[in-house]
Amino acid sequence: MVEKHVQEIPMDVKWLEWAQKLQAIAQNGLTYSENPFDIDRFQQVQTVAAEIMATYSGMEPTYVLDLFKQESGYATPKIDVRGAVFQDDKILMVKERFDGRWTLPGGYGDIGEPPSLAIEREIFEESGYQTRAVKLLALYDRNHPRHNHPPFEYHIYKLFFLCELISGSPTSSIETEEVAFFAEDEIPDLSLTRVVPSQIARLFEHHRNPDWPTDFD
Repeated sequence: MVEKHVQEIPMDVKWLEWAQKLQAIAQNGLTYSENPFDIDRFQQVQTVAAEIMATYSGMEPTYVLDLFKQESGYATPKIDVRGAVFQDDKILMVKERFDGRWTLPGGYGDIGEPPSLAIEREIFEESGYQTRAVKLLALYDRNHPRHNHPPFEYHIYKLFFLCELISGSPTSSIETEEVAFFAEDEIPDLSLTRVVPSQIARLFEHHRNPDWPTDFD
């Protein structure tokens, strides 16, 4: 699935955490409030959150506010699924058309679709390979500082699945322009908003140690 609102935001940003928390407060308040005065107050909080993010990120305030308004219901992190597919001790990667860098195939999970099926679909759509999800290797909080992702406007949980290669051949897509397997010492420039070197290294460790339990933050 295309990450439709991808924006890489400058590093070292406490203001991003504040803006995300204010947006969550506003979204939750707008979900449960019926009093028009409370609704107005939460709309003001949402506007302030959008202004904070716009001021420090360089994005247009109206663009950020529109993003926030698209979110409804109780605020929770988004789910990003990524597949680790190994062949001959090499890992499958795809080159993103968006930024010209490489990542594990994957994207946001869809409503009504189990995560295991979501990653199998994403891998096929982005790489041309049919796979079967066999194990959840890691569940990471993208916001956790130890992962060192570039800041992002949404709070995201990242699910890394070990997927068994069944069939298929490398095929590019509307989102990906190249498909290839890489050895651990051959990893190309990564799309850091999607995956970081420490995560790739950890997946190779899991590959060498199949009895390890799932990692989590």
